[in-house]
Amino acid sequence: MKKTWKSVRLASPIVGFGAVTGVATALVVVLYKLCAKYAVRGAELGYHFLREHLWCVPLVLAALGGVAWALAYVYRRQPNVRGGGIPTSIGILRDQLPFKWLPTLIGTFVLSLVSFVLGVPLGNEGPSVQIGTAIGRGTTVLSKRRAAWDRYAMTGGACAGFAVATGAPISGVLFAVEEGHRRVSATIFIAAVSSVVCAGLTSAAVSPMVGVSTALFEPLSPATLSVGQAWLSLAVGAVMGLFAVAFLRYYQAVNRLMHKTLKPVASVWKIWAVLAATVLAGVCSFSCVSTGHELMHSLLDGGTAVWVLAIWLVVRVNLTLCANTNGLTGGIFLPLLALGALVAAMLGEGVVRLPGMGQEYYTIVLVLGITGCIAGMMRMPLTAIVFAVEALSGYANVLHIILTAATAFIITELFKVESINDSVLENRVAARYADQPRRTVDTTVTVQEGSFAVGREIREILWPHGVYVLSVKRAHADEEHHGLCVGDVLHVRYTSVKDDLTRQELITVIGEQVLDEEAALAEE
Repeated sequence: MKKTWKSVRLASPIVGFGAVTGVATALVVVLYKLCAKYAVRGAELGYHFLREHLWCVPLVLAALGGVAWALAYVYRRQPNVRGGGIPTSIGILRDQLPFKWLPTLIGTFVLSLVSFVLGVPLGNEGPSVQIGTAIGRGTTVLSKRRAAWDRYAMTGGACAGFAVATGAPISGVLFAVEEGHRRVSATIFIAAVSSVVCAGLTSAAVSPMVGVSTALFEPLSPATLSVGQAWLSLAVGAVMGLFAVAFLRYYQAVNRLMHKTLKPVASVWKIWAVLAATVLAGVCSFSCVSTGHELMHSLLDGGTAVWVLAIWLVVRVNLTLCANTNGLTGGIFLPLLALGALVAAMLGEGVVRLPGMGQEYYTIVLVLGITGCIAGMMRMPLTAIVFAVEALSGYANVLHIILTAATAFIITELFKVESINDSVLENRVAARYADQPRRTVDTTVTVQEGSFAVGREIREILWPHGVYVLSVKRAHADEEHHGLCVGDVLHVRYTSVKDDLTRQELITVIGEQVLDEEAALAEE
């Protein structure tokens, strides 16, 4: 009974922070989705006006110079509102990127809406995740509770933001495990589940009141594939895997172009060039720009010529990557799904013409294609499988969905390419800490009375980034232990560019004490 009560005492703050963060995230993200809906609708009307009044295009291009200058100024002051929200949030959850929660919350909310109004091909799911992350930190800051709860609350907020944005709660929970922290622990799971459940209930109650859909897609009716049609799953998975490899390598090439070849060019001019290219593409066809959500809905109807799909694909690939590498605020999850849907639509147009196949198989090819896109480009096969079942009505084709996701993932594994989120995050971290010396510290710390670490297993704790616990010397070796105890001495090693910050974060976990100042091993 004593052990049960101890477990309840350790878990209850996580549930409390998760619940509060989930409710708050749902309310803000629903408001954000409402604003985004009108921003996208306004962009569509604006581009329709420009197509009928082409003389206005030069005026718009000139006005974009002021917009580009304002964006470049804000990005210099608040670098964490740049680019896709999911990679930034992952960096924050893994303690690789510092940030201020309120400026990030407001900046992400407002600047992503600017992107939507201009038709930049970025989505709302990334900002939703970043909004949830910021709210998670705000919850701990405003409650003035222990700082060690911070990353758990942010994890719950990120998962809640993803779940509310996509209408896929199980995928939201998996986000913490497969992408956020890449490990399973009871503490992370409880934080994610409590936030996602409370966010889902809040969203389900509030969204209908303001006219916002809780689902990313309307219910689909894809054909059910037989065992003998597993070749189709393999083929789609292989194509999406190869496309993912090409796309991820192309991303690296575009990033080198923007940040090395064109490094002397001022960021304001590069941002203006992306915005100008977006406007010109949008005047030609709105399917080339915007989030890609409406495009995917139109692709489900089929009938679009393959050459048109190919043009849309090429334009959207380049605009999305240029927008992301130049830091325009907005997510890349939905735009990447749109790219996967375009490739799958081209496949589908060919499949329906094969002997023994028909138009009824077109939708399932799109479902499999989007699944392979998530598994390949983002290297999240579990999330891909669950997302396909939750959001794409793939419950009748689970085995084929698993086969497609596995095939696409294995191909990207064979070619040794990084996921788009890892690539973006790696570039962000490298740019932020360029030329800063790294200090390696090897020292011992003692678990203090009343600290966060007491009663918790080492694997359950989100240690500061780069901190490794090498060994534990028990204070009472003759007693049975469940987690760390007061007086346990931990041998830790860490490498950091912010040694004082890492020390402070470590103290929030194991309790106030003076760390050995003579423990530096090397300056890198």
